[in-house]
Amino acid sequence: MPGIGETLLSAYESGLKRPGPEYLHYLCSVYRVEPVALGYEGPCICGHGHRMPGVVRGDLHEGKPDASSDSRELWVQQPDDAVGGGEEEENVLRRTLLAMIDGTAMKLDPPVLNAAESIRRRMDQTLVSTTVSPAMLDHWEEAAASFGRQYMNTPPLRQLCDVLLEFSTVRQAMEQHQPIDLQERLCALAARLAGLAGIIMIDLGDQRLARSFFRTSRTAADETGDRALRAWVTAREALVPLFLGDPREALNLAKKSRDLAGQTPCAAKAMAPVVEARALSMLANAGGKKDVVDQAKRALARARAAFAQMSPAQQEDTVFGYTERQLYFHQGDTLARLGQTLEADLILEQALEKYDGDLLDQTLIRLDRAQCRLLEGDGEEALKQARHAIDLVGDDFRSDIILRRALDLANTIQLRCGDLPGLAEFIQKLVSPAPVRIVTPTAEA
Repeated sequence: MPGIGETLLSAYESGLKRPGPEYLHYLCSVYRVEPVALGYEGPCICGHGHRMPGVVRGDLHEGKPDASSDSRELWVQQPDDAVGGGEEEENVLRRTLLAMIDGTAMKLDPPVLNAAESIRRRMDQTLVSTTVSPAMLDHWEEAAASFGRQYMNTPPLRQLCDVLLEFSTVRQAMEQHQPIDLQERLCALAARLAGLAGIIMIDLGDQRLARSFFRTSRTAADETGDRALRAWVTAREALVPLFLGDPREALNLAKKSRDLAGQTPCAAKAMAPVVEARALSMLANAGGKKDVVDQAKRALARARAAFAQMSPAQQEDTVFGYTERQLYFHQGDTLARLGQTLEADLILEQALEKYDGDLLDQTLIRLDRAQCRLLEGDGEEALKQARHAIDLVGDDFRSDIILRRALDLANTIQLRCGDLPGLAEFIQKLVSPAPVRIVTPTAEA
């Protein structure tokens, strides 16, 4: 029996769908009318009329059975959305094939030739037509670049929604056939958007989803063969274990990113050694030897040299490139962890000036400077600077990254200096639930 349900029949009646030739035959048989009475061009696929009472298959002509309508005729149920798209040509071939299976002699007649030519022509159209134009791809790539520029000034959750909506659109385009050059651009775009989603997930505190998005980004980047892009994804992914307190995994990913970048001047060539230095500084801070400190400083030197080779556009891109202020910030953070307080404080002061207007990153820099005071043995001044940094942010703009960094510093102050006046209240402020936030700026940490 034909699979015409109430929903499909309603779609036919409203004009939302057009029945294929087989379903049109069933409809004409039931209503005992010709296709034109239902609003469709005729004749019916069976080649006979449907007005005779009692005729449900349209296989009687002048009261005699039609020689072409017997057990050979098989109506194949089509999907509800099978409208056009080569269905009529396929029906011609099916009928020819069934007739041959039943022993009827067939020849290459005009209907079969027309069906063959039509199917070939449809394939040509599929191969040469695309669902994405170069102009549309240009628009999507510009949108991705715009997301990078807005990264510092857009609430993370809001930007995540924008990025994922664009990411979904790109995915739908990739499901269709595209020329090789456009397909590679789509893969590169998917890699950047997935990587940006991973970065935002770090800011939002969901490390598991951050890893998942970076894995997707890496898969898409591998399809492009772009070493710079693959290296960028890996360097950004290294931030996940770095923030989770696993410096060894971060170090391994940073070295992998450096190898992928090779001699290509790109953001990852500067970013990877910075991540490597930060991971080494964490290992040194945990009791590493002097050679670890030397390795970290050599990595910073490589990062500065690589940064000088980057293009101006890459040096101005916060997300897909690597900026000078990021380099200053991360150098100062590394040196502070290594105990090089004088040099670190000088670089962090310069970074603070370069981050004018970006409150959250300024807060992280201020916490690093407070860390320098603690390393110099002045716990009271460290606490004073830490409290000042948090007070400038305010309760409505506290992010997970800032809270973790401040709480680690407070616990270290307590461990080294005991219960200083105001320290307990400061810790309580950090661990107490923050108010519901509508806007949460994003940090570059």
